[in-house]
Amino acid sequence: MRLALYIGRRFLFLIPQVFLISFITFVLVRLLPGDPARLSLGPLAPESSVEALRAKMYLDRPIPEQYVIWLENAFQGDLGESWVNNTEVIDDLVHRIPVTLELIFLSLLVVFLVLVPLAIITASRTRNWIVRVFQNLTFGYGMLAGALPDFLLGLVLIFFLFAGAAGLMPAEILPGPEGRLGILDFEPPFVTGSILIDSLIAGDMEIFWSGFMHLIMPVFTLAFVYGAPIFKMLRSQMEGALKADYTTYAEAVGLAPRIVLTRAARVAAGPTLVITGVVVMFLLGGAVLVERVFNYVGLGQYAINGIVTADYAPIQGFVCFAAIFTMLVYLAVDLIHFAMDPRIKIGGTQG
Repeated sequence: MRLALYIGRRFLFLIPQVFLISFITFVLVRLLPGDPARLSLGPLAPESSVEALRAKMYLDRPIPEQYVIWLENAFQGDLGESWVNNTEVIDDLVHRIPVTLELIFLSLLVVFLVLVPLAIITASRTRNWIVRVFQNLTFGYGMLAGALPDFLLGLVLIFFLFAGAAGLMPAEILPGPEGRLGILDFEPPFVTGSILIDSLIAGDMEIFWSGFMHLIMPVFTLAFVYGAPIFKMLRSQMEGALKADYTTYAEAVGLAPRIVLTRAARVAAGPTLVITGVVVMFLLGGAVLVERVFNYVGLGQYAINGIVTADYAPIQGFVCFAAIFTMLVYLAVDLIHFAMDPRIKIGGTQG
């Protein structure tokens, strides 16, 4: 019951936060240079036509009044229309959000399957040559990933794995920046929006493998760059836990090394979980540029195109989604942290 009240209270805080963020965004995007009505009709359109379109788009009204109109429509499921694409923003978001979420969650999956075990292994006090090799490699990885922009890594991967590094290695080891599929492939019927899941539902393994191969480079790019903070935090926390007095006591009483390592990992998981929530937010921002590099039709390209063309409605829809997504991720982190550590009390009090 207390857990349900806590979740309900968090959602109550979510509502005013989304309202405030949406209003600030609404004001800021209308301060961007460019007149959507003029851009839509072209530079040679008569001023009377431009004014008529501005009136139709409510651009001739005060900004607070425009926001109220947008808010009334949003409550009815209408987030406006993109004047560039002539499509409803809500429909665009439904088809583009799964593209970005697929990149984010697959990147996190790679981090947890590869970097998390590496962090635990390299933090252990075992000093055989295999562990030392991994320690040296991961030290170099931590230094490199912290200084390497995601879009640059994506371009380097394309140069080596698709273009063949100007003849230095075989070309087209992996598909190039063609989007989610090759130019001759057709997407499976839309069910979840995930190319992998939808192709499996449709029973089309050819599309599944094409989508999988096209995902390798963008997913690796995001996991490599944004997995570094998770790796560094977990390794640091593991090293501290393995040097703590309770670990020394556990070893003294004869607990198996596997049990000692598991308990240390549980202690280190709390701070690592918190940094993971922060990294997810960076992944959402990083996907913007990575999608641009690999020509993915996700939220990243949608937001960038909206900013460049002064297309207000897509920008507003993207920011509102990002705000809600952020709040939900932080709520999930809090709930998982609570489930992992029984000392934490719902509502923020410590027992």
